[in-house]
Amino acid sequence: MNLKIYTFALGILSVNCSAQVKDTLAEKMLIYQLPNGGWGKQLEDKSVVNYNLPIDDALLKKIKSTGDDHATIDNNATSREITALIKAYSTTQNPDYLKAAEKGISYLLLMQYENGGFPQYYPNSGLYRKQVTYNDNAMINALTVLFNAAEGKNNFDVVSSLLKEKSKIAVQKGIGCILKTQVLQKGIPSIWADQYHEITLQPDKARAFEPISLATGESVGIIRFLMMQPVTPEIEKSIKAAIQWFRQNKIEGYSYNVTKQNGKAVRVLAEDKNSVIWARFYDIHTNKPLFGDRDGSVKYNYNEVSEERRNGYSWFGDFAEKLLAKEYPKWLEKNKLSE
Repeated sequence: MNLKIYTFALGILSVNCSAQVKDTLAEKMLIYQLPNGGWGKQLEDKSVVNYNLPIDDALLKKIKSTGDDHATIDNNATSREITALIKAYSTTQNPDYLKAAEKGISYLLLMQYENGGFPQYYPNSGLYRKQVTYNDNAMINALTVLFNAAEGKNNFDVVSSLLKEKSKIAVQKGIGCILKTQVLQKGIPSIWADQYHEITLQPDKARAFEPISLATGESVGIIRFLMMQPVTPEIEKSIKAAIQWFRQNKIEGYSYNVTKQNGKAVRVLAEDKNSVIWARFYDIHTNKPLFGDRDGSVKYNYNEVSEERRNGYSWFGDFAEKLLAKEYPKWLEKNKLSE
């Protein structure tokens, strides 16, 4: 055989072989991807998506009967799969993984509101699913994927140039929404609520035990996302105000831990002079820690919360500890900013 032809044939064989490289997790994600490009956290029968399960005929049938209404960014869904598929593509060069990831990115772009916010679900708009949702870091996870796509970070440099440009616009719209939704207290920016009305961008309630309130865990995630961005006067002001709020509203002298009692998980708030924590939620006007219950009631005394909700939801945490101690000072130094 002619040497040039032989070399060319080997090249084709190499390309074909590399295209067939499989990643087990990525292959499952291809199967679970919904027609609109997103992924669900649950299937049609409300069973949780679990990539550890082998896909037999019965499970495959359930997956394929699950429609677009289940597509969501809640509980890391969609953002998790896009990131995993991009990583799988970087190691296998299997074009199917990149194609599925790009379809997922297109879904995120499609679901974004013109005001820059992201609903929890799309196209399902029932109940609180259409609200702009920071809860469980949903919107920030989506924006992080788009930021990676826009900037070509974390293996996302393989994304098409068209999606990169669209992602850049989406990220800027998202930052605009973040800055608009930072809650003002007597004109002073504080932190962020969990959910917002999708049109008015006013804080809103979601589940019965998630009342209108300031949300600490999600606000830490928002600050971290803002610190990834080029510094503008608006972003600097937003971050510094939120940091100040966290400093002023920490709870000193208490720890919050999960223990086992009679085989059940019990959450215990206890005195601990060496510990600093924050409540999960704070009153949007007074900054008092507050707690929701199944009946929709709001409590300001942790011990008045029903036993089921007291132990079934995490009400305190060291949410901002690392942010205040390490990340914020490092951000100031990096950007040559003063307090």
